[in-house]
Amino acid sequence: MIESKVNKELERKIDLYVNGKLNADETDELWAELIQDEYYLDYMKSVANLKAVIDKKKQAQPSAKIYSLPKVMRYAAAAAVILIAGVIGVMNYNTTENLSVGPIDQIGLDVVRSADGFSETVESEVIREAIKLATDGEVNEAVQLLQNEMETTNDTQLKAELALSLGSIQYNNGQYQESIESFELVITQNKIDVLTLEKGYWFLGNSYFQMDRLEEAEEAFKNAYALNGAYSRVAKTYVDALSTVGR
Repeated sequence: MIESKVNKELERKIDLYVNGKLNADETDELWAELIQDEYYLDYMKSVANLKAVIDKKKQAQPSAKIYSLPKVMRYAAAAAVILIAGVIGVMNYNTTENLSVGPIDQIGLDVVRSADGFSETVESEVIREAIKLATDGEVNEAVQLLQNEMETTNDTQLKAELALSLGSIQYNNGQYQESIESFELVITQNKIDVLTLEKGYWFLGNSYFQMDRLEEAEEAFKNAYALNGAYSRVAKTYVDALSTVGR
């Protein structure tokens, strides 16, 4: 309930972020907070989705009255969710006894972080359909759809995005070995964009972490950190934590 967990300052930062009014350092600080707070991570997703809906309406009807985000959130709680290839999960800090961090619980299939805010809708119709299938519980169908498409494309960027979506669905289904294979496919593709590569390393590290393959997890997190992008700060947190574990 909002009444039982109100953080007005964090809500203010979220509103500034989705409107592109935070600088890089402020954005990193915000995400360091959000990734530890499932409630406000969901709040942020809702704000982002509602903003996208508002922007679309504003473009279609320039003269229409547009309410501010806080008011819209009160009266439009059931607004349509825009399906976007996902990257954000929720930290679980208690799954490993001797560590202050743990592998993320789930990979979100509806929101992606970027340096400028939130991505547009997924361009690939196949990925959109796979996300919908997975969200509806038809995981095997989603996996098969993505695998079939990967076999037919020679576009390395598309193949990486398909593999990233496939690995995310497998991860959420507890198929960590399979997700490792998918995320490894992502990072071995040539000439893909940095954000896709970064996500591949970040989620590969979490997949290894889920299987207690800590040295391999640490190496993947180091690679994500070295790219100095959207996940650099949180990846560094994991690298620091894992480096203290005697193995």
